[in-house]
Amino acid sequence: MTYDRLVCANCAAPVAEGRCPVCRANRERLPQPGGLTPAMLLTLILALAATLALLAALRGA
Repeated sequence: MTYDRLVCANCAAPVAEGRCPVCRANRERLPQPGGLTPAMLLTLILALAATLALLAALRGA
């Protein structure tokens, strides 16, 4: 499910449209698409570390 499909409980409109103050406040809190989140950055760092460890183990063998 994507954020653009969220419906506001206050006005029953899509949150992405920002029709009421509640929608606008929640839309500001939602992460913007295309951004690098901390979880994605941590995953990339761990994958890189695992790849480097595997290459070092193969090179030593």
